[in-house]
Formats: sequence, C-alpha cells, structure tokens
Amino acid sequence: METTQPAHAAPQPRTTPRTHRGSCHCGNLTFEVDLDLSEGATRCNCSICTKLASLSAIVKPDAFRLVLGKERLSIYEWGAKVSRRYFCSRCGIHAFARGHLAELGGDYVGVNLNCLDDAELSRLETTYWDGRHNNWQAGARSTPWPIHPAGV
Repeated sequence: METTQPAHAAPQPRTTPRTHRGSCHCGNLTFEVDLDLSEGATRCNCSICTKLASLSAIVKPDAFRLVLGKERLSIYEWGAKVSRRYFCSRCGIHAFARGHLAELGGDYVGVNLNCLDDAELSRLETTYWDGRHNNWQAGARSTPWPIHPAGV
C-alpha cells in the first residue's frame, strides 16, 4: 500500500555545516565558508543582485574565512550602505559581501554560492527576498518578488 506524508509533517533535521572552498574566476581570491547547503539558497531582486544573478547564502562572520587575496579585494557599496560587496580586482567576480541588517540577524556575510568550487548547486531549494523595495520585514518566500509592482 502506498503511503503519503501529511502536509503538516515535521521538518527534516538539519545536517551539520561543512567547510566549503570557493574562489573567484582567476584564483586571486580564495575563501572557506562553513555552511549547510541543505538549508538552501537565496536570491534577491535588488538592483545589484539582479544584475549579478547572485545565488547566495547568509552566514555569521565567524563562519567565513578569506584565505588568499585580501590585498586584491576591491569593494563596492552604495545607497544606505547596508552591504559592502567584495570582488576580485583582476577578474571582477563578486565573491562575497559583508553587512549588517537586523532582519538577517545583525552582522552577516553573504556568500555567492556560484563561487564555491566543491558544491552542486542545481538541486538547492531557493527562496527570494524583496530587496529592491527595501521590503526585508516581509521575509523570504518561495516565489520571486516582482521587480515592478502590478500596474506599474
């Protein structure tokens, strides 16, 4: 007899974070990050995340370590300066960001998962933030937020 799991089933237990290695395209920047990819990834619709097509994970600062390339980092920040984007001054890859946002639990590092050298990203569950409209209080959701609200 076939059984189905009820819609209200308990969530699966989380796995232990694992150390992943990442880099920019040219290898001038390398980093390590402790994260649990089973927690999924996020996308944001703010102007820079949209243009970069970044697939991200948010970690606490102590879970991220820049291994090589501090002197090769370039920094970009804009607007309210909620986040500082760090990218390779040679190949231009945006590898990570640092910032502080209460809705994300305070200080954070946003890791561009596309820079991980040892991870399969095609099966990650993705949730979406509405950064374009500074709508952080709404939280993440399972479908993308519109860039332009209806009727605009």
